[in-house]
Amino acid sequence: MTAKPEMTASEIASAVARGKMSALDATEAALARIKQHDGVFNSFTDLTDDRARAKARAVDADIAAGKTVGPLAGVPFAVKNLFDVAGLPTRAGSKINRDLAPSKRDATLIERMEAAGAVLVGALNMGEYAYDFTGENVHDGPSRNPHDTTRMAGGSSGGSGSAVGGALVPIALGSDTNGSIRVPSSFCGIFGLKPTYGRLSRARTFPFVASLDHLGPFARSVTDLALAYDAMQGPDADDGACTTRGLEPTLPLLANPVSDLRIAIAGGHFQKNVFPEAVEAVSRVAKALGATRVVDVPEASRARAAAYVITTTEGASLHLDRLRKRPNDFDPAVRDRLIAGAMVPAPLVDRAQKFRRWYRAQFAEIFKSVDVLIAPATPCTAPKLGQVNFNLDGVELPVRANIGIHTQPISFIGLPVVAVPVPLEPLPIGVQIIAAPWREDIALRVAHALEKMGVVAAPSPKGF
Repeated sequence: MTAKPEMTASEIASAVARGKMSALDATEAALARIKQHDGVFNSFTDLTDDRARAKARAVDADIAAGKTVGPLAGVPFAVKNLFDVAGLPTRAGSKINRDLAPSKRDATLIERMEAAGAVLVGALNMGEYAYDFTGENVHDGPSRNPHDTTRMAGGSSGGSGSAVGGALVPIALGSDTNGSIRVPSSFCGIFGLKPTYGRLSRARTFPFVASLDHLGPFARSVTDLALAYDAMQGPDADDGACTTRGLEPTLPLLANPVSDLRIAIAGGHFQKNVFPEAVEAVSRVAKALGATRVVDVPEASRARAAAYVITTTEGASLHLDRLRKRPNDFDPAVRDRLIAGAMVPAPLVDRAQKFRRWYRAQFAEIFKSVDVLIAPATPCTAPKLGQVNFNLDGVELPVRANIGIHTQPISFIGLPVVAVPVPLEPLPIGVQIIAAPWREDIALRVAHALEKMGVVAAPSPKGF
């Protein structure tokens, strides 16, 4: 049996476990696709060929010996290059970090994926220091959209989005501070999970904003998303925010009915600054779920502003030494925002943090009468590479600053979200399925139901 590009992670793992395909064959097929197509997509910055083959052979040896293998046996995956990968410097999309010594140990989530049998094939392109929504890296070049390579893959996990959307790997890992999983998922037409803040360990990854950073998976199906997510769950003493929650498997819950769930449409801020394609996508999802109630989310625009304040000040604090010593080695757009963040008055930061506590309480009230909120993931489909502005209702808005207009008010308080792809023509666009803290299972159930109804799906990339 040959590993084909359209095979899902669950199909590969099943075939490998049953001896219908070797893990090495699955790995070689992924490496061949990467070498054939990544010259166009520019998803990868590093390939770990030798390591991948050694891991695949070890999985095959375990199967030959009659040992039980993990649920991701033989599944190729890749990670955003802010994850520590043993033997590689953790570049975090930057020029400066390339001078770091190679990492001695993998990030916790890589260890957990490999413990489940998955095979790491490489590290992925990203926006510099994760401060990006476009996927356009000035040092490594832009990651390209697999449905139109003249367009953005989204950021900052652009390589993760294009690698999965382009069927180079069935699963990739990324990070999301203000929308960096949900934006590439939307633009590249794939599923992405931003879990509850503190759910998945961030140990041995390069930080951006510690109080906002999340890690999570991308996949081409909800089953694969849940499979990867379940493999990575569990507390980790090496991440102070991820020390209390035990394993809460979601894969067995996907088929549970959603008819008893209270599903509403996010109103107010989330129905403004959207192009017709975003309106259409939310409408399709809402109609399929029978959702007619609109819930206004108070002060979501202010939440976005507060998220900007916290992002830029925490990010600046992290990078002050680099800004002093090597300012010219930054992407100028990133450098200038970090310098601005270093000058934000402390009382303004304090106000943003106080507002965050108030805003979290407002959502707690909403989730007393609602189980799921539906909202756009991005205001539009993928813009052209290099596009500076877009015109919305006669107003010119900067692209880079406004791509995350609907994601920032959600990650600001760490809510779990599944981004689902609505396969519009000519380009897909994502919708956020938002649940209460620690209820990833509900968001995944709703996403799975939509997938079964055919309302959401990952379209095939061009050229396959």
